[in-house]
Amino acid sequence: MYNFEKQHKLGKLHALERICQLLDKDSFREIGSGITNLEDAFQIKKGQFPYDGVITGYGTIGGQKVFIYSEDFTVIGGTLGKQHGFKIARTIRSAIENRCPVIGINDSGGARIQEGVNALAGYGEIFYYNTLASGYIPQISIIAGNCAGGAVYSPGITDFIFVIDDISQMFVTGPKVIKSVTNEDITAGDLGGAKVHAEKSGVAHFHASSEKECFKMVHKLLDTIPHCYQEGHLHTAKKSLTMDYNTSSNFDNKMASILPKQSNQSYDIHDVIHELVDKDSFLEVQEEFAKSAVVGFGRLKSITIGIVANQPNYMAGVLDCDSSDKVARFIRYCDAYNIPIVTLTDVPGFLPGKDQEYKGIIRHGAKVLYAYSEATTIKINVILRKAYGGAYIAMSSKHLRSDFVYAWPSAEIAVMGAEGACDILYGKQMKDMDPGEKAKFRQEKIEEYNLKFMNPKIAAMHGYVDEVIRPEATRDRIYGDILLLSNKHSTDHVHKKHGNIPL
Repeated sequence: MYNFEKQHKLGKLHALERICQLLDKDSFREIGSGITNLEDAFQIKKGQFPYDGVITGYGTIGGQKVFIYSEDFTVIGGTLGKQHGFKIARTIRSAIENRCPVIGINDSGGARIQEGVNALAGYGEIFYYNTLASGYIPQISIIAGNCAGGAVYSPGITDFIFVIDDISQMFVTGPKVIKSVTNEDITAGDLGGAKVHAEKSGVAHFHASSEKECFKMVHKLLDTIPHCYQEGHLHTAKKSLTMDYNTSSNFDNKMASILPKQSNQSYDIHDVIHELVDKDSFLEVQEEFAKSAVVGFGRLKSITIGIVANQPNYMAGVLDCDSSDKVARFIRYCDAYNIPIVTLTDVPGFLPGKDQEYKGIIRHGAKVLYAYSEATTIKINVILRKAYGGAYIAMSSKHLRSDFVYAWPSAEIAVMGAEGACDILYGKQMKDMDPGEKAKFRQEKIEEYNLKFMNPKIAAMHGYVDEVIRPEATRDRIYGDILLLSNKHSTDHVHKKHGNIPL
């Protein structure tokens, strides 16, 4: 019944093998194995295709229930007909009803042309249930072969897309269509391969070198995140939690030595993250895309948290169009599942320039402001160093209702850097000075500006920073705050259908 050899010759696992390797041993239960195609046209007979090219059912991963579907490329190229689409839609609906994640393994040539509009109806049903499930249960898409045309939009709606080297291909229109329309020659890999979507488009969230590695990454993700939005703020075994605000950590002593002495020197924000979270618990999302921001999940003394951070090691940690989108979407995911968001701020501003303005940095940057403002989950911000201008406000500031905002002694909170500010404030005054006098005057004003405006105590005096804390105290402070806020209830509410996020 199953054509394993055909897939093996392509260097891929069969649809059923993928399910069995991904799920716990012997846990898979198939549903709908007797469903076949109903159409009788273009030399296709009713019942000709077993299970209509997609295997659906449920099982467990790490003992936790999941629903799953896996398209079989050996059955008419895994193309989607009406029954195929309805089987997937029913699987997603069942996951919603049972409040557990749904995993889709995509390996399909797209819509089954022979079924005409009925194939499109199948896609429409999938898109509807994808949207209904969004924010209620996690939806994971594994691109384990072709995913073209309308097929790409179901993964596009889901929460996390996994791509695999030399196997994954995603595009709205394939190379042949592009050649016929634009006369452009491009390979399928260069158009929509794993590397393209992990690095350039940002469509993919996780990038694996093999199917086996991909399945391991899915396991880690599902072990970290809540399996339904109703699991609440503390995704962990509550019996293991204690109101312990003073537990010392092996990581804390290293935190104070991470930042360089000079504020214009770069460092890797991963060093801070790894000292903050439990060992080996950080799972970065969209690691290869928009690298000036880092987002991902980790555990803090067993509690799952979402981390949003600027990356000074890449473009000084500025917010641009792509990193703004990356941050905003991650915030909204965390908020949907009540995952506490810990923000690590070191941002010199939004990226200036014609290219960014033409791409709509105003619109993209506004998404970050909107996402943080709208989020009602636990929000804790630690300002490590730079927090300038509009980017200071955008990165979970007190003004956007962060629950607690902390600053390290190294924090610089201002409209802009001291050098730029002084050049604007005293530009006319310095215009007629000789070079030596100008340099001395400028340096004096920079030091004065730093003293008066860049000190975190100024922001603390106004209540925009709750406390100036030592770096080594960060981990325990945040843990205590999360425990305190575990039953948080938002008091700001305006009755309306929904807001209009700047998409």
